[in-house]
Amino acid sequence: MTELSDLSSVRAGSGRMEPLAGSNFRFRVGAILRGGVGVIAFFMLVEFITSLELVPAIYLPRASTVVYRMIELLQDPKFLNNVLATLHAWAIGLALAALISVPVGILIGTSDLAYRMTAPLIEFMRPIPSVALIPLGILLWGQGFLMKVILVTYATTWPILFNTVYGVHDVDPIAIQTARCFGMKRMAVLRRISLPSAAPFIFTGIRISASIGLIVVVGTELLASAESGIGSYILFVSSSGGHMDSVLAGAAIAGIVGVLINWVLGLVDRHAFAWRYLGVAQ
Repeated sequence: MTELSDLSSVRAGSGRMEPLAGSNFRFRVGAILRGGVGVIAFFMLVEFITSLELVPAIYLPRASTVVYRMIELLQDPKFLNNVLATLHAWAIGLALAALISVPVGILIGTSDLAYRMTAPLIEFMRPIPSVALIPLGILLWGQGFLMKVILVTYATTWPILFNTVYGVHDVDPIAIQTARCFGMKRMAVLRRISLPSAAPFIFTGIRISASIGLIVVVGTELLASAESGIGSYILFVSSSGGHMDSVLAGAAIAGIVGVLINWVLGLVDRHAFAWRYLGVAQ
């Protein structure tokens, strides 16, 4: 009887379970509220510490001063152009990495021989920090847009490739064998079983790479004295001296951009792979 009463909450023909949807909504609202309280508490703590002026304000300005400077920067067209320059290089680099990594990862993941041959190489190349390649990048491609895109592509390729390879390779072999017993060809098995099973892993790799790519592009702009970008702005104001509020404001805005990117990708993840989160809010 309990199961029948639970099923009665499902609208006829709608395919939706209202209590679960409401529970998910409350869970998300609660998570947002908790996150907001945490941010406010952290801001108040930092404001209190910086107001004591244990460090001279010229080196460590008050948190409220940094926030005020952030608001000013977000209204400055020149700074917004720097943000767009950073996002432009980040987006192209991440897109190129996905276009390269996903097909190569599928090819490696579906072949046991290719998997065994390339696994050591992937494990060797993956930990190499992209910022260590900045001097080489400057020599080969200068300090402009192309260098940023290439370094972001390199940095973001490995998480996507790694997740794609292991997502495809670790598909349940019983499901694949069952499909083949029903006469499915190799491409049909890949399209209807392997790729749907590996898709959440691939998207997780993209989310990880999105954060890494933003770090790399800002770091590249900062260390390589790029022509434009958030890192270029931070380098410029820090070299001028006496503008620590602008330096911290630029860095904080870069962090906010990263949070927004991850939030958007999280929404896509929850909608595209909603079945992964069934029961999470319960």
